[in-house]
Amino acid sequence: MRNDGFRLREWEESDAAVLLAAYDGVGMETERPADVATVADAERLIADWAEDAVADRGYTFAVVDGDEIVGQMRVTTQLRVHSIGWISYWTLEKHRGRGVGSTGLKLLSTYCFDELDLFRLETGHRLDNPGSCHVATAAGFLVEGRERQKLIYDGIRYDTETHARLATDPDPA
Repeated sequence: MRNDGFRLREWEESDAAVLLAAYDGVGMETERPADVATVADAERLIADWAEDAVADRGYTFAVVDGDEIVGQMRVTTQLRVHSIGWISYWTLEKHRGRGVGSTGLKLLSTYCFDELDLFRLETGHRLDNPGSCHVATAAGFLVEGRERQKLIYDGIRYDTETHARLATDPDPA
């Protein structure tokens, strides 16, 4: 899967140190799983993602530019009975603003519709994250509404905004 020089590829065990370093980056505090603190933990997480794909629970891809990892795209399929996938994504700080997120999300959407036979893709973001909102809308995801005080981080509740894209929606420009 490739577009605008970016492509999606499966995470590899050899990427564990890069993944761990990514979780230490600015704005990544809420992305790191609680049990990932070492390279060995990151290797286990990558192995878990591979098992998720085999079991059709989720698909996790590194977004790469050449050989450099610049972000991540993930879709989970807990609502497979309804052909719905939930998408999460992140971009490394030094690569934000370059189209990594929106291009990666377009690539993942195509994969979800064409290869996974999903019909509806959903994503969301905290209202204080306009960059994530821009990624979703640039990738053709329409705003569907606000969920009040959905998330809690460090004892503070945050409203979120939900976006969705359907297989029948036009491809974004």
